[in-house]
Amino acid sequence: MADSGITLILTLSLLIWSSPFIAKIIRIPTPPVEIVLGSLFAYIGLIEHHDFFKMIAEVGFLYLMFLAGMEVDLKQILNSPRSLIRKSLLFIVIMSLLALISGWLFSLSAIITVSLPLISIGLLASLSKVYGKDQSWLRLAFIVGVLGEIVSIAGLTILDAASTIGFGWELWIKMGYLLAFMAVIFLLYRFLHLLFWWYPELKTKLMPRFDTSDQDIRLAMSLFFVLIAIMLTLKLELALGAFIAGVAISAFFHHEKKLEEKMSSLGFGFLVPLFFIHVGASFDLSALALQGVVSGAVLITFLMILIRLLAAFVLKKIDGSRNALLVGMSLSMPLTLLIAVATIGYETHLIDLLSYYQLILASLFEILISMTTIKLLQNRAGTQKELGGS
Repeated sequence: MADSGITLILTLSLLIWSSPFIAKIIRIPTPPVEIVLGSLFAYIGLIEHHDFFKMIAEVGFLYLMFLAGMEVDLKQILNSPRSLIRKSLLFIVIMSLLALISGWLFSLSAIITVSLPLISIGLLASLSKVYGKDQSWLRLAFIVGVLGEIVSIAGLTILDAASTIGFGWELWIKMGYLLAFMAVIFLLYRFLHLLFWWYPELKTKLMPRFDTSDQDIRLAMSLFFVLIAIMLTLKLELALGAFIAGVAISAFFHHEKKLEEKMSSLGFGFLVPLFFIHVGASFDLSALALQGVVSGAVLITFLMILIRLLAAFVLKKIDGSRNALLVGMSLSMPLTLLIAVATIGYETHLIDLLSYYQLILASLFEILISMTTIKLLQNRAGTQKELGGS
């Protein structure tokens, strides 16, 4: 047991260190490389199931949601034109309708149909780190993504509750908790916004500009764990708590410019790679030989990307066709929520092992296709800009 633990630690250390180099050599983003390497090393036996690895990977997932929340400019979203909010909601509605139509046409199971319109902005934090948050298409993707993620997490909460307690009064009670929690968060945001407006010096006292005790990191991590504890108490989706914690830090302590860089370095340098490696390790490569796994995953991937690209037409007038395409592609990677839905569906026997493998493999295909396509579009735009400038 001790030897396997040592092997696991050494293997994970090697993968965390080497992944960026391999990604640079083959010219694709780091997260897909970490997922593929995790799958390969698990297949050859160097990564085995371990409770501590699973636990720290879950923390990495929550931390990724926390970082995604920190990328959100809540003030910008609240001050966004109503037309933008309407079109963002229309994007979500169209995508959901297309998912239902796709599920009917291809006779997909209820779990897979529900999975098609999921939106998770966790990987937008990775894109923001690569391309910079000043990209207009990324700002638009965050606005659409935040609204979509709230709807997706609400749907995931309902699915999780319904699969364990059924469609009864307990489910309605849990939904009441979710609505009450969101209402309290909104009222608390308004209260703190007013408080800091009247007493702006409170911000610098809570998070000093010149600090030798890393008070900014301590406050951020405390808020991160407090909200997770609240979600555990209410038995709601933990990802929502982590995400809201990040949004709160971004909304009230934006004066501390270096905090985001500090938190991002910890996340993408350690916790987040462990999550991606664990995702890869959870997929058994020998399952590729099973009939229907690859073809089913390809169909799911195709449908998930297609419905987003079709729905993105409503965003065309906001920021142009190219950026609408980039938004659609950037929202085609609901990795975290897709794996969560697949896990819930399999553990509650709503889907079989074949469908589970199809969803996991589809989540990998989506990342590889979407991130590679985004990079090609960005490189093409950069080349055109250079030619235009010359």
